[in-house]
Amino acid sequence: MILTILIFLLILLVLVLSHEFGHFLFAKLAGVKVEEFAFGFPPRIFSVTKGETKYSFNLLPLGGFVKIQGEEGEDSYDPRSFSAQKFLTKVLIIAAGVGFNFVLAYILFTSGFILGAPVPLEDNDSNPSAEIRITEVQDNSPAQIAGILPGDKLLSLRADGGETLNASKISEVQDFISEHKGEKIYVTFERFGNLLSAEAKIRAQIKEGEGALGIAMIRTGIEKAGFFESIKKGFFSTVNLTRLTAGALWGFFSNIFTGGASFEGVSGPVGIVNIVGDFSRFGLVYLIQLTALLSINLALINIIPFPGLDGGRVFIIAIEKIKGSPFHWKFTRAFHAAGFALL
Repeated sequence: MILTILIFLLILLVLVLSHEFGHFLFAKLAGVKVEEFAFGFPPRIFSVTKGETKYSFNLLPLGGFVKIQGEEGEDSYDPRSFSAQKFLTKVLIIAAGVGFNFVLAYILFTSGFILGAPVPLEDNDSNPSAEIRITEVQDNSPAQIAGILPGDKLLSLRADGGETLNASKISEVQDFISEHKGEKIYVTFERFGNLLSAEAKIRAQIKEGEGALGIAMIRTGIEKAGFFESIKKGFFSTVNLTRLTAGALWGFFSNIFTGGASFEGVSGPVGIVNIVGDFSRFGLVYLIQLTALLSINLALINIIPFPGLDGGRVFIIAIEKIKGSPFHWKFTRAFHAAGFALL
């Protein structure tokens, strides 16, 4: 669990620094004063000042921020203040965080194809890297009692009478389990490079929603691409996953207003830690893909015009542009603070 938490914090560090670096870079390019670049939320552990900017690392590693002078409307008299900038400059500085999360996702997907991206395989696919992975273990199932976990690589099954099956096709594994209902079998699998074996008794009677062994499986293989092909595949992966994720988020938020939304698939930090733990058992490339997916999620959620999010900040700036005058900076600060508190 400690390793999983460390991996989660590393992923969070990459996501946050990418997003906040977008704000930071575009503010610097526009000549706007950046007062602080921080990872995490206070209390502050330590900080270093370089030029006019303080770089700080805070105790609560669940986010981060860039503090830009005048970002809430104050100091409009200072030409280097955010509030003194033109409308388009403000929008670009705010939108840069979202943009850099998309860029991060693209880089990660491209890197994944260069290293070798996992792809689902049919049983008749002859990919030499094919393997069967456990994707789910049901509660109170023979597999869970035996200590089998999601992410384990299934190698072989052996019946009590000595009959052995090398696990190369999902259909053959399913047939083997079906043929030995009510019997004791020995499962050999790999976890983090370690060869393990477990004894499990297959259910003789199967109720609805149960499995004889209580596992779900996927057959995968590694697909590698050249550098230029990876660049193309990374782009299309980013675009397609952004489209699918945006559609899913739109459906979710639309259903909130009709009362049909389900919160079962919504995860906070603890839920994401568990997801990271599951993906880490599959290997580095899976973690790279998960980080890319989280980066796209972070970008799309930040687009939402909700106070405290980047979309909410653009919304306020747009209203100010329409009405021809800025809101008082105290109102803007309270507006975004209230939204952040709700989040």
